[in-house]
Amino acid sequence: MTVDHGVEPAIRADARRNRALILAAAQRALAERGAGVSLAEVARRAGVGAGTVHRHFPTKTDLLEAVVQQRVDRLAALAADHLTDPDPGAAFFAVCTHVIVTTPSNKDLCDLVQSDDGWPRALLRGAGNRFHRALGALLVSAQRHGAVRRDVVVTDVLDIFTGCVAIQRHRRAEDPLAPAVALILDALRPHPLSVTEPADADRNETPGSNEMPVPCPVCSAPVRRPATGRPARYCSPACRQKAHRQRNLITHVRG
Repeated sequence: MTVDHGVEPAIRADARRNRALILAAAQRALAERGAGVSLAEVARRAGVGAGTVHRHFPTKTDLLEAVVQQRVDRLAALAADHLTDPDPGAAFFAVCTHVIVTTPSNKDLCDLVQSDDGWPRALLRGAGNRFHRALGALLVSAQRHGAVRRDVVVTDVLDIFTGCVAIQRHRRAEDPLAPAVALILDALRPHPLSVTEPADADRNETPGSNEMPVPCPVCSAPVRRPATGRPARYCSPACRQKAHRQRNLITHVRG
């Protein structure tokens, strides 16, 4: 009996294709329905039989791990690719934004990657470590260029991801970053600018604009407050001189 060795590569290619279909379907199902999605639902979405899913992933835990590992490896590759960008600060914040916007709405990714209770297993922990190293290198590069605060470490960024994903999940996938998320990311910069207030240069053009004007004690006209130095008491040199004459007159009368 002879064996057609050309059949085995074709079977392997078919198996790889089915595995890719299952992972893609599981990724969509997880994003829409969370970790409670059934293997039967994944099989239906992938267009394969339930037995095919079980051959590749005997348990749902195996499937969840494979889905998250694939996603984390893609994020690690994205962060590594951005290390060669000419603007490390822009690259770092672009990766942060991508992670927050594209993470499934049930935020299983952040929760599982940072889990320390025996799951995820070594395979997923390895993917998580690769992502942490790539993100850490990107963070250090951004810090060296003055784009990110020096006191920020990778674990801070991961914690920020978890919180920001929880905020962003209430928005539609096509929506931009939530304003609160933009504020949190902006706080990573050495000198964050408020998104709701004008820059300091604009505020300095109208010093004291948020305070009630003080009336001149001589003529009752509003006193213009200087941007620096001691606050003015009179609206003009003429009123200051008049007040000086009045004080001298009072002193002379009392004497």
